[in-house]
Amino acid sequence: MSFFTGGGRFRELLKKYGKVAIGVHFSVSGASITGLYVAIKNNVDVESLLDKLHMDRFFSKDQPQINPSEATSSVDDGFMNEERSASEIQPTRNRTAELAASTGGALALAVLCNKALLPIRIPITIALTPPIARLLARRGIVRSG
Repeated sequence: MSFFTGGGRFRELLKKYGKVAIGVHFSVSGASITGLYVAIKNNVDVESLLDKLHMDRFFSKDQPQINPSEATSSVDDGFMNEERSASEIQPTRNRTAELAASTGGALALAVLCNKALLPIRIPITIALTPPIARLLARRGIVRSG
């Protein structure tokens, strides 16, 4: 797993750049959490998005979902009843929307997705830290090491 997360290179980066690397990493994480939170609040189906990225291990598929087009109601005489009341039709469950509707659920889901995206955030941090360290050293904010 250290190959995907850049574990060795990330440790070297922390030794070389120190506080700048930590600042860049937290900034990338903060931007990621903010973007995910806004997406979740705007009803993006994160579960299907993670499924497309093959990161669906965070959601269990054991709960059956009822699709209204597949649901049928029948009468005791064996004939299909085509008229159904609105209470009988159950929409497909969107667990992302259910979790986001709960108190703090959107933020918790954003943090969970941020955790799942760690293999993407580490290379971004590794790529951004040296230029930002040079910029801060040129401006005299940090000493160049």
